Amino acid sequence: MTPQRLYINIDHVATVREARRTDEPDPLEAARLAEAAGADGITVHLREDRRHIQDADVERLAAAVRMLNLELATSPDVLAQACRLQPYQATIVPERREEVTTEGGLDLGRPNPRLRETIRRLDQAGARISLFIDPEPAALDAAKDLGVPAVELHTGRYAHTWREGDAALDELRRAARHAADMGLFVHAGHGLTYANVVPVAAIPEIEELNIGHSIVSRAVMVGMRAAVAEMLHLVR
Repeated sequence: MTPQRLYINIDHVATVREARRTDEPDPLEAARLAEAAGADGITVHLREDRRHIQDADVERLAAAVRMLNLELATSPDVLAQACRLQPYQATIVPERREEVTTEGGLDLGRPNPRLRETIRRLDQAGARISLFIDPEPAALDAAKDLGVPAVELHTGRYAHTWREGDAALDELRRAARHAADMGLFVHAGHGLTYANVVPVAAIPEIEELNIGHSIVSRAVMVGMRAAVAEMLHLVR
């Protein structure tokens, strides 16, 4: 079994910068430090409201990092930029302006022509497409029907309840196994921390973890290199 890939989400480096509308801290510098510490890739979410990562950040990151995972909803302007920049990976996520952070997986239970068109255009641009979904069999089946190669399991329920028992972890295990049995590559993320990541990293079907807030928070205290190295040690 190969070790999980660890992608570092650096959105909240930009959150700190945008608090003062200045030029520091620089997300690109954070990305380079994360790569130097062993991160397999860099994740950013270009939101429709541009609350943290900006268009210029994505431009610079796409030109500089080894593996860029661009999270996006189906907003036409964001999709156009993704198709132009051709990131290695594009993860389609749900998005609501009033949410603090992504609150759940994509709703795949009803026809969504806009989602299908987003998938088609990203595929034509050469991006490896992943759908951010809840760890539910119906969502996994729908993702398979959409023809994408990968899914990212939303680990939010586990992150909120891991101290209370194994129900959410068992749900992730079943979902990962079901996805892998259908030939989907399995990623996971949302709310994973230094305290709760190890059981998720131990799920053999999960090949990639996307972790951001906890690592950026730790980096405030010990620096980005040390924070990434600590998480890699736990994951692997």
